[in-house]
Amino acid sequence: MMYPMTRLLASAAALSALAVLAAPAASAQPDATLVDLVDAAARRLQVADPIAANKFHTGGLIQDPAREQVVLDAVSAEATELGIDPSYVTTAFRDQIDATVAIECTRLAQWTFDPAVAPADAPDLASSREIIDALNREMVTLMADEWGKLHSPGCRAELDQAKATVAQERGLDPLYRQGIDLATRNYCR
Repeated sequence: MMYPMTRLLASAAALSALAVLAAPAASAQPDATLVDLVDAAARRLQVADPIAANKFHTGGLIQDPAREQVVLDAVSAEATELGIDPSYVTTAFRDQIDATVAIECTRLAQWTFDPAVAPADAPDLASSREIIDALNREMVTLMADEWGKLHSPGCRAELDQAKATVAQERGLDPLYRQGIDLATRNYCR
């Protein structure tokens, strides 16, 4: 049995998530520049919910190796243009993609067990991909801007603080906190 109000709320949440994703969280600490990178990674992860909703309603496959390769090729090329190591960037984005896929799998499993909490409609996949592509460019630029910090002895401590700040500012639940841990696990070298 479908619960109209629950489905309506879930649909509204999925659609409003797309609007929120475009806006970075306000950084509470002006010197914590890794916050901007982690925030972009979190915003990119949050696109998993509307994508999962689309795949739930359309029966689309969660993993899309061809699309993933397009993303990895694009960020590698952008890294080269910005003069940073493309293999570093590719590794970071592989982690980001894996975290996104894990969140999508979790959401699809939740909605399969309890269809009443699933979004009522399927957000457009093309608009989610546009957001992802823009965030990818933002993230590679931030990696280039923070290259020294990402390769410094203090990186791990600053990254942990940035993750805590972003998790609090964005109100990330335990699933998204796990996702951000996976997505950023290879940031510090």
